[in-house]
Amino acid sequence: MADYTFYTVPMSRGQIARWALHEAGADYEQVLVDWANRPPDLAAANPMNKVPVLIHHAPEGDRVITECAAICAYLADVHAEADLFPRNEEKADYYRWLFFAAGPLEQAVISRAMGWEVPEGKSGMAGFGTYERTIAVMEGLLTGRDWVCGARFTMADVYVGSQIDWGLNFGSIPPQPAFVAYAERLRTRAGYQSAKAIDRELIKAAKP
Repeated sequence: MADYTFYTVPMSRGQIARWALHEAGADYEQVLVDWANRPPDLAAANPMNKVPVLIHHAPEGDRVITECAAICAYLADVHAEADLFPRNEEKADYYRWLFFAAGPLEQAVISRAMGWEVPEGKSGMAGFGTYERTIAVMEGLLTGRDWVCGARFTMADVYVGSQIDWGLNFGSIPPQPAFVAYAERLRTRAGYQSAKAIDRELIKAAKP
């Protein structure tokens, strides 16, 4: 048995988890989920009945991890040999921006895609404030540094980078020079390339 069972759908946030698995060098077996006929094991592991879901078959028993940011953080922690976990001086940036991308950035992008507008005077109640402010903050971070924590790639870059890369591809994030340069750096990584190649082939095979 592989160390991990990975429930996913190729055209989904499962791409983030697969990239994280590849960066960590984790041994995994994938289970492709058919939305029309979801396996009972999926709902048993994740009552939200959505992907990605990762089950770690640890020596002391199975551990279930859901939510892409949590999957990224868990894999970095467990696979110390991959050197993706933050060092002491990197931890503030690592946790701050990992959770910023999982909260305000994703909220802002999804709200924009759905056509939801924050009512005038209510931006303080929204976790992201406004789309424009959130994007400006993200652009400020990636201007003048190569990676989320500075000069070194960490697992935070898998999650933050996935948000930026996906957003550039689908037009939900503007092609600012800092974002484009960051995405180009991400795309040179072996883990990114090997994970994306699998999902691209699965997406291609699923087309009628």
